[in-house]
Amino acid sequence: MANDMKSVLKGENYHSVIPLWDLEFHPWHKFTERTFKIGVDFQSLTAGEKEKQIEVNAEIIAEVANKLHFSAVTVPGGYWETSPGMPAYFWMPSDYRFRQLELIRKVLPSDVLTIAVTGGVMAIPDASVYVDFSYKLFDAPEEIDESARRMLNSGLELMKKAKDAGADAVITASDLSDNKGPFFSMEQMERFVLPYLREWVDAVRKEGLFSILHTDGNIMPILDVLCDTGVNAIQAIDPVAEMDMAGTIRKCLGRTVLCGNVDCGNLVAGTPDSVFDEAKKLLENCKSLEKWVFGASNAVQNEVPRENYEAMVAAWQKSGQL
Repeated sequence: MANDMKSVLKGENYHSVIPLWDLEFHPWHKFTERTFKIGVDFQSLTAGEKEKQIEVNAEIIAEVANKLHFSAVTVPGGYWETSPGMPAYFWMPSDYRFRQLELIRKVLPSDVLTIAVTGGVMAIPDASVYVDFSYKLFDAPEEIDESARRMLNSGLELMKKAKDAGADAVITASDLSDNKGPFFSMEQMERFVLPYLREWVDAVRKEGLFSILHTDGNIMPILDVLCDTGVNAIQAIDPVAEMDMAGTIRKCLGRTVLCGNVDCGNLVAGTPDSVFDEAKKLLENCKSLEKWVFGASNAVQNEVPRENYEAMVAAWQKSGQL
């Protein structure tokens, strides 16, 4: 089957199949007989073992991507590494991160895109700084300006490293909404988010890469302004926040590719039948619409049973073809 991910991100219509891609796919090990190691498991290896493991990891990713018909893969990154209380799983230490990307790019077919999470745009703050950040929005906005600039500069630096290592696209994982709506007021969006998102998008484009914004929550009130930044794609279209994929695609009017939105809760706790039914309905509702990418609404976590993910792929094989 043809892989139309690149065509869709370029703003063209897909030709034969709706692309399949997930923000992050954690359970590589469930679809291979070989040992996949990242995160703390990788850190426990000796230097020589690490060199061998990144080659094995790359081979496993190519094997599983082919088996599951992925149009793109997101490579292990670093943005979860410092999250308080978060198990350090889907990340690689900085001295191996981009070498792992290089190896993945070498073994993947050229039409399967490699995507790296680099960051670059401000988001809803972590719980540990939430209150302080919220006060500063009003009492010390210049400090928020400085933080937004630092975040952008860091993201652009990582973007260039990702490009040099062979990435085709980069993601800023920047949650802007919760289930009820945007965290930032429109005035705050215009000051602290949108200018930096536009600058990030422009810089990514100039480097010849595709730009992807990930945000959870109900983004309907800010969808127009996000699409107008020129970002190539928006990932999540969160069903938990009652975001309807077909309606959101229609509102975008082809300005931005939308990615998602099979409910991750169903993938984790549902049955193969419930996943198949949800995925099939989503595909059939959106099949006639262009410029979207099929996948889960967020990261496909380790807890997702293999049978459930296979059911999602089976629905795509049945209903994702034109």
